[in-house]
Amino acid sequence: MTTVRVNRKAAERIAAGHPWIFSSDVLDRGGAEAGSVVLVVNERNRTLGTAHYSSTSQICLRLLSRRAEDTGREFFLARLRAAENYRRQVVSGTEAYRAVHAEADLLPGLIVDRYGDYLAVQTLDQGMDRARETILDCLREIYAPRGVVLRNDASVRAREDLPLISQVACGEVPGRVAVRINGFLFHADLIKGQKTGVYLDQRENYLAAAAYASGRALDCFTSSGGFALHMAARCESVEAVDSSPETLETARANAAANQTAGIEFREANVFDLLAAYAAARRRFQTVVLDPPAFAKSRAALEPAARGYKEINLRALRLLDTGGVLATCSCSHHLSEAMLLEIVAGAALDAGRTLRVLERRTQARDHPILLTVPETHYLKCLLLQVL
Repeated sequence: MTTVRVNRKAAERIAAGHPWIFSSDVLDRGGAEAGSVVLVVNERNRTLGTAHYSSTSQICLRLLSRRAEDTGREFFLARLRAAENYRRQVVSGTEAYRAVHAEADLLPGLIVDRYGDYLAVQTLDQGMDRARETILDCLREIYAPRGVVLRNDASVRAREDLPLISQVACGEVPGRVAVRINGFLFHADLIKGQKTGVYLDQRENYLAAAAYASGRALDCFTSSGGFALHMAARCESVEAVDSSPETLETARANAAANQTAGIEFREANVFDLLAAYAAARRRFQTVVLDPPAFAKSRAALEPAARGYKEINLRALRLLDTGGVLATCSCSHHLSEAMLLEIVAGAALDAGRTLRVLERRTQARDHPILLTVPETHYLKCLLLQVL
């Protein structure tokens, strides 16, 4: 392996349990090729581990192992089997789940989502992309899928100077794959759908929010209709809102497939709709806020915080006493502590007192590494108005 030498700051970062080394902390790249496996050493030439090297990204090295180790087929097969064994412990009631969650499964830059007999794979950095065929071979051995889709259209690949593509890698994949999640039928477009087909990280939160839902419910940023479908049986009515007509078409199809009545789907800008409903004195007993990531970078954190506060303020003005607010953030730059502070500020401005019912995160098939805060990206607060 080519040897890459890093400074003391990088060595301390690895010692603290984080697998990333930034370009500014690399002292000598040793002529490493894009996507190659390299040996990482400190200033005194002591081995720090084995990593994937990126020639263009600010994240120059992603640690695969804390020792010098061969990273061929047996390495990937062992890591992928370990990831699947963990899912067998924590996943139930679903045919769709995240089988590999990148750094949290010690496979940085690799995402694998399972949709029944089909897999959607993302190789998000140069190293994982270079190892793609080996990874696909291992996945075929473990899962024997009927088809595998490469969902390499994520914008993060542009930082790696990798093409944005979405295509069938092997087998055959239908236009829409039907999967059961918590007893509900969802249709996933693995080639063109959002993320890899369906947002899988809220699966456990759908059930938690539905347990508190009642009366008239408003599901904002409904996407594929997950919260709305789960709440419909417990509520008098559900209004599901999204600004994307294509997304609403999928949500309506999911509702029809489950023969779910009582959901009205509405195309609208959520910020504008909440303001209009407050002006019209509309009242709800349950409101769900599951917006897209407002803070996609640290530089965007301040305006994102204002956006989160404003949307929570508008939602709180619609809730009756005793009503429940489920509010989420999938911005990993926004910590749970920050979200709690933002929602507390919104509650004070709205003149409401909130009780915390539950503090939740992403489903357990999207595990979190204690020393890698980036793996904890989804926050979900269930709150009650007193």
